[in-house]
Amino acid sequence: MLLPDRVTETETWVVRALHRVYAPALRLAVNNRVLTIAGAIAVLLLAGLAIRSLGLEFLPKLEEGNLWIRATMPSTISLEEGNTYVNRMRNVIGSFPEVESVVSQHGRPDDGTDAAGFFNAEFFAPLKPMSQWRPGLDKEALTVEILRKLEADFPGVEFNFSQYLQDNVAEAVSGVKGENSIKLFGNDLQALTDIANKIKAVLATVPGITDLAVFTSLGQPTVQIEIDRARAARYGLSPGDINAAIRTGIGGEAAGDLYEPGSDRHFPIVVRLAPQFRQNPEAIQNLRIGAQGPNGVTQIPLNEVANVKLVSGPSYIYREGQERYLPIKFSVRDRDLGSAIQEAQRKIAQQVQLPTGSRLEWVGEFGNLQDAIARLKVVVPITLALIALLLWINFGTLPDTLLAMSVIPMAVIGGVFALFLLHIPFSVSAAIGFIALFGISVMDGIIILSQFNQLIERGVERTTAILRTGELQMRPVLMTCVIAGVGLLPAALSTGIGSQVQKPLAVVVVGGMMLAPIVILITLPVLILLFSRRGTRPAREQAVPAPAE
Repeated sequence: MLLPDRVTETETWVVRALHRVYAPALRLAVNNRVLTIAGAIAVLLLAGLAIRSLGLEFLPKLEEGNLWIRATMPSTISLEEGNTYVNRMRNVIGSFPEVESVVSQHGRPDDGTDAAGFFNAEFFAPLKPMSQWRPGLDKEALTVEILRKLEADFPGVEFNFSQYLQDNVAEAVSGVKGENSIKLFGNDLQALTDIANKIKAVLATVPGITDLAVFTSLGQPTVQIEIDRARAARYGLSPGDINAAIRTGIGGEAAGDLYEPGSDRHFPIVVRLAPQFRQNPEAIQNLRIGAQGPNGVTQIPLNEVANVKLVSGPSYIYREGQERYLPIKFSVRDRDLGSAIQEAQRKIAQQVQLPTGSRLEWVGEFGNLQDAIARLKVVVPITLALIALLLWINFGTLPDTLLAMSVIPMAVIGGVFALFLLHIPFSVSAAIGFIALFGISVMDGIIILSQFNQLIERGVERTTAILRTGELQMRPVLMTCVIAGVGLLPAALSTGIGSQVQKPLAVVVVGGMMLAPIVILITLPVLILLFSRRGTRPAREQAVPAPAE
């Protein structure tokens, strides 16, 4: 432990060393103002190029330490056969040494909130601590290994990988079982299915997009009966007469109630055809319809007045806002969300022609990202306007207000470079970090500008005043930036569970505070000399008190 006098001596030595470096640098910048401004503009342009290369995502993937795997089997699979496959899938997932245990859920949940059938299976797989994993293996590589093993052992089954909380939140927001999805709205389910398969084929060509699947809407065996009105009219039958006979023969018609003696319990008596007369389309075609003829009622077969055929009908109909839609789900791995979606949107617009009355809606993480960007477009201008208002109230002049705000892009540069060097996409978390930089950098600008104005008020020459301002305010500016950067340094370097969300914010602030002192202490004084309207004033004479009477 250092004693107080030792601390003071060390601090004094550090400050003197910094002054010996900073004072000549400031003089050089003041004497070469054009070169200094040109260098600042060049750095801003480099930051602009770095921004264009940054990825885009809603929030970093929060590492939960588990896997939530969903398997979609053929829609016509039975409970017994599906259970056999689920047990085999559970054994495959549990065979990886990084998986601690596996719990499966087959079909719909017990509370009835999900209309999934026996084709749906979900697996919850908690993972062991990273220290117990195979060397050099991360979660992305483990996910790829498990996916390849499952696809090799179960061809035709579609798998989707997520995490427990992430999956629940995504499904609650979008209504679709998947991290990201496209909702294809339209009326004709067959046309929607055809277009959805085309979109799926296009998405498969986009690097980074995985876990592609089209939610099955058709596939339910359905007996379709189409009444031929012209043929029915020859027998004097209306569509209502034919529908009534079909409803009675197949669905049944209530003929009365059977009451239990001594109680109020009663049971409806339903009359309908025997099973052998309604169990398949061939039997239904021979259903007799009573038609009034010249010699009384004539029994004619159903196929004389209608076409009976077995078709693939809708097993599920997804609706939102009283509109039908068909979801196409996908995930994005090994690539930022924004660039992957932008490439996918461009390719779909070029290669897929939507039918009249159809439209696409991107939901999930990308939908959340779009909503967040829309909010930031409102929040950031309001924040800057409030900062400008407070600065104008403090300084009272527009040039000083603009000079104090000019430090904002100087501080943002460091955050942009930090994201670029660490390959961290821009996200809502990073945006909050940039907003935090606004306040910290403006505070440093106020410190320097206020000191300069005070020296000018005392009659100090402008160049001398700006040099003296740099010497006096170097320590406060450095302390402000160092405290903010050091405070968030542990969050910027953390790698534990839950650190992914806060890391972009911390990296932006730490990176900004590393570069901001250099730019603010060098560039801002030059800008003040060039654009400040405050001139040198003669020193105020001290007032001589009047003699007492």
